[in-house]
Amino acid sequence: MPEVLFWALVAVGATGVVWRGSGLLESSSERLAAYYRLPDIVQGAIVAAVGSSFPELSTTVISTLVHGEFELGVAAIVGSALFNILVIPALAGLVSREPLQANRDLVYKEAQFYMIAVAVLTLTFSFAVIYQPLPSSTEGVIRGEMTRSLALLPVALYGLYLFVQYQDSLDHKTDKDVRDIRPGREWGLLAISLVVIVIGVEGLVRAAINFGTIFGTPSFLWGITVVAAGTSIPDAFVSIRAARNGRGIVSIANVLGSNTFDLLVCIPAGVLIAGTAVINYSITAPMMAVLTAATVVLFLMMRTHMILSRRESVALLLIYASFIVWIGAESFGMVDWVPHLPPEP
Repeated sequence: MPEVLFWALVAVGATGVVWRGSGLLESSSERLAAYYRLPDIVQGAIVAAVGSSFPELSTTVISTLVHGEFELGVAAIVGSALFNILVIPALAGLVSREPLQANRDLVYKEAQFYMIAVAVLTLTFSFAVIYQPLPSSTEGVIRGEMTRSLALLPVALYGLYLFVQYQDSLDHKTDKDVRDIRPGREWGLLAISLVVIVIGVEGLVRAAINFGTIFGTPSFLWGITVVAAGTSIPDAFVSIRAARNGRGIVSIANVLGSNTFDLLVCIPAGVLIAGTAVINYSITAPMMAVLTAATVVLFLMMRTHMILSRRESVALLLIYASFIVWIGAESFGMVDWVPHLPPEP
């Protein structure tokens, strides 16, 4: 019991460190976006999204290189993506003074491009299983090896995403006064915030691994819940603050842009650095299916009247709560709707 309390305090403390670093990152990236005169949707989908996704990137790299737990990193990314899609828009919609506004750029560009990102990452995992199959000691488990060349496929798609966003920023005009912004200072603060976030993420990853050992459960469970929620705090911070300030487009664009970065860059990053990683397709495919379903739900809600109402926000929270209950029941053997979930410790 003392050990559980210790690692629970580590997880809480690490989350606080991530939150502090994320606040610093959010303010510096916002000022840099204003200095470089970026439109709201580019600020939300690129600057704020990439900055607030740095914890997820750190999770994949640290899990793979330091702890040899690529599966934990993937679980954290998928869990974070679900948290971003379901919880953050819901909280933003509830704190906003008016129904959270969307527009056609969000629905027909950001949301649909994100759906393409989910499909491309799933295809990349499929190619790993088809062209680099690995034997498995457990009957029915499908495994494959993801190589650097395969990891470049989603990264290339993110390059296309950046090009599309760049085209949108060419004709943007703004009359904001940026004379008091010192870009050198802001870049320095941004760098410091990234270091702080890395320290916090390392604490979260260690807590997840030790929870798995203490409770005799795979680190997958704690990655997709504890680590995912902890690393999603920057996204929540950015989106909720934007929603309260009446900037619904930045709020939702941050969520979609962050998830696009998570899937197309953060997951491949671990492979590009480590060289290879083992993909358990028996787990990965069902998780990507859940993520796809959650994305479709948010897409449909945003498309109705181009707003996210309070009732829809509550529905998103209930869907996420159902997911947590289900993944917990699977992990502790209460149900077995998906064979081999959770993966063997």
